[in-house]
Amino acid sequence: MAEPSYSTNLPDDTPRPSAPLDGVRTSHERELPLSASEADGSSHRVVEAPKPGAESQGAANADAGEPAIADAAADALTEDQVKLALRRVKDPELNLNILDLGLVYAIRVEGNGVSIDMTLTSPGCPSGPEIMTDAEQHLKAIPGVGDVAVNLVWSPFWSPEKIEPRVRAYLGF
Repeated sequence: MAEPSYSTNLPDDTPRPSAPLDGVRTSHERELPLSASEADGSSHRVVEAPKPGAESQGAANADAGEPAIADAAADALTEDQVKLALRRVKDPELNLNILDLGLVYAIRVEGNGVSIDMTLTSPGCPSGPEIMTDAEQHLKAIPGVGDVAVNLVWSPFWSPEKIEPRVRAYLGF
């Protein structure tokens, strides 16, 4: 682990601690709840990230008798994960995500494959190719995703009524 850096404007004879101070976490540590029931913040444990060049996290945890973190990534892909990725895709003209705009009609998750049916606000939408490419890239970035299909559909035709009600109210519709 790299030594913590300290201000260089201290005189050379100023003592510097050789280890982190008690209660101060290094950048390689993070705080995690011990269990879901304790996620209210009452009790936490500190988990140190693996050091570069060490064995994979899953193997290290298996040796320690703990469930492998890598197994969590190997869990089945969910529609919620897909929705979360699609919320990062924005229509560049409106700066709103494609889910809230009602542009995504269907999401199918089969194994590690993802397929979505989506539309655009109009057939002549100049941002269409950009939006569809962004959607595909964000879906492929989800850990564990294999095949991705982004299908452009025109039925039913998009209308402002498809926008999420809270966003419609924000836009004044």
